[in-house]
Amino acid sequence: MLIKIELENFFSIRDRICIDFRAGNTKTAQSKKLADNVIEWNGLKLLKSIGLFGANASGKSNILKAINFCCHLVLESHQHNENSVFNYAPFKFGDYKNKPSNFLIDFICDDVEYEYSFSLLQSKIISESLFHYPNDRRARVFEREGSEYKFAESVLARPNDVALNTSDKNLFLSRASSMNRELAQKLYRYFLSTFMLGLIPLHDMNVESYFDTNKALILAALQQCDSDICDVAKKIETIPVPIPNPGNPFGMPTRVVNQEMVRFLTYHKIAPDVPFDMDEESGGTKRLFSILLRMIDVVKNKKSVMLDEFDTSLHASISEFLLDLIHASSQSQLLFSSHNLSLIDMSRFRKDQIVFVSKNETGATEVQSLYDYKDFRENMDAEKAYRQGRFDAIPIVTSTVESLKRMLAEG
Repeated sequence: MLIKIELENFFSIRDRICIDFRAGNTKTAQSKKLADNVIEWNGLKLLKSIGLFGANASGKSNILKAINFCCHLVLESHQHNENSVFNYAPFKFGDYKNKPSNFLIDFICDDVEYEYSFSLLQSKIISESLFHYPNDRRARVFEREGSEYKFAESVLARPNDVALNTSDKNLFLSRASSMNRELAQKLYRYFLSTFMLGLIPLHDMNVESYFDTNKALILAALQQCDSDICDVAKKIETIPVPIPNPGNPFGMPTRVVNQEMVRFLTYHKIAPDVPFDMDEESGGTKRLFSILLRMIDVVKNKKSVMLDEFDTSLHASISEFLLDLIHASSQSQLLFSSHNLSLIDMSRFRKDQIVFVSKNETGATEVQSLYDYKDFRENMDAEKAYRQGRFDAIPIVTSTVESLKRMLAEG
């Protein structure tokens, strides 16, 4: 489970921001009605979902992109060599290119809290640390500043051997996992298969196991969404894929390899013997099926998932169903962004689950939870207040039909 994520100097994020899953201390009647939106763990209350709302280009996607980058660095940086350059952009306005970018994630894995952080430039890792709370007290696992390390005793096996094999292009945690250190491998698996980033393409072979395991629940969920799909089948196809020749200026392939892919077939109530290729379905149906492949696994196995504009192509009622699915789970979490203003709804979300994202006058992304607006009461209309600009995270569009006519005439 996620406790909090902090980001600094990533893309449009200049100053440190915090996506905080710790539930606010509220005991109102409305919060009691929304008790299913909260997880209780060792006396700590955590939110099951957080929605990011704001104008286009406010930084919602950059927040998720930064988290994605950092998690992939844990999974992949042990493969980096001396020529590797980290593929991200620091804040571009002002002298931030030479300032470190910082990442921190506080999370729970196997019933123990961990706090992992690192700082980097585009060319090298500057610092890194891992703390845990084995007996509800913060204790160091390791700390790294440049090439200098501090280790706790008897937590990692032979940590100095790992340090000797860790360059400034590698995260120590990533390298330690590749060298079979037990704790590092456990946390590596958390980032690989418990904190899920986005969706898997429908033709990717990785979706096969999700479908096979959860087909009955996926079909039940489709029925709950008033879909007329009564069955879904899969078939594995082999397609030829050309491999390009880097040395050929015309890009002609030197060889063709066979690659397996999954193809899904749908069957409808009106004619249950007639198959449809999933690619023949509407964009909304394909999107819903793709999300269900991911989300059913998440809710069954107490995982966390991050989805950018998760309700694209979906009816508002379907979006609400997916949120209810997360809130009906025991310990699953969803971090999502959306432009669907009907979701800014106090009957569905607690105040601390709604986060507004905006850019200040310097172009830097800022976040503000509705919980921080102490004068906004839960019986007020949050969507209406947002549309009126009370929370700042809304585009100011002042055009009229007449002004647009003049613009087109002048052009």
